[in-house]
Amino acid sequence: MSTRIAFLKGHGTENDFVIVPDPENAVGLSPSAVAALCDRRAGIGGDGLLHVVRSAAHPEAQDMASDAEWFMDYRNGDGSIAEMCGNGVRVFARYLQHAGLVTEGDLAIATRGGVKRVHLAKDGDVTVGMGRAGLPEGDVTVTVGERSWPARNVNMGNPHAVAFVDDLAHAGNLLTPPPVSPAAAYPDGVNVEFVVDRGPRHVALRVHERGSGETRSCGTGACAVAVAAARRDGADPAVTGTPVTYTVDVPGGRLLITERPDGEIEMTGPAVIVATGEIDREWLETAFR
Repeated sequence: MSTRIAFLKGHGTENDFVIVPDPENAVGLSPSAVAALCDRRAGIGGDGLLHVVRSAAHPEAQDMASDAEWFMDYRNGDGSIAEMCGNGVRVFARYLQHAGLVTEGDLAIATRGGVKRVHLAKDGDVTVGMGRAGLPEGDVTVTVGERSWPARNVNMGNPHAVAFVDDLAHAGNLLTPPPVSPAAAYPDGVNVEFVVDRGPRHVALRVHERGSGETRSCGTGACAVAVAAARRDGADPAVTGTPVTYTVDVPGGRLLITERPDGEIEMTGPAVIVATGEIDREWLETAFR
């Protein structure tokens, strides 16, 4: 057995990932192993890990294999499993292109949030069909220190609480999850976005990602923010029949989010592969004993 495991490093608007190609699902990646790899001091470092597996080889994706050859087995930086990661899908698609497994144009990627449609453009941007937003009913409140804000509950395959604030500094350090109430609204935890306006249909955010802390970008979070901002602004494409697009600035760059009349949300932004290498299997096995 080889003593080394191939990996790559990539990012989408500075939301960065360790990428582990494993077509036949042969590499055992326990939560502690993932956390060790994502550790920025003792490991490779990343907000999360993209485990690249053929859908037919993974028990959670076999029923999607006829629609999407590849499954994004996504893990948060702490090793926990997440349903979806919008920036991760773009980087995952870029890896497939980098490896010669797909070419420019359209492809499908299986995720725990369903099959996602992706377009690799000639200019380098990647567009992902992120599905429809769910807008659960009920009031939600986000608190930081002595400040509290009403938040919009948005589900993009994973849960979000979107709070509009006057200053992004009000979000605090975001090292720990901001308290959200009622707790019953998010039994499995939540991603929390703090949002300010920059101009007409132009917003900026900071985000605490569940299981990762503050990250430089969050694709599903940008989509949740665009939907929350549209509804706040009185825009609903399902009612008007007209698509609505928001520019969403994240700490690591800029994303364009479009909500279409059929409810489908598209996210467009960059995705970059920055390095390749090998993980020493002995280190990996020692790291999570």
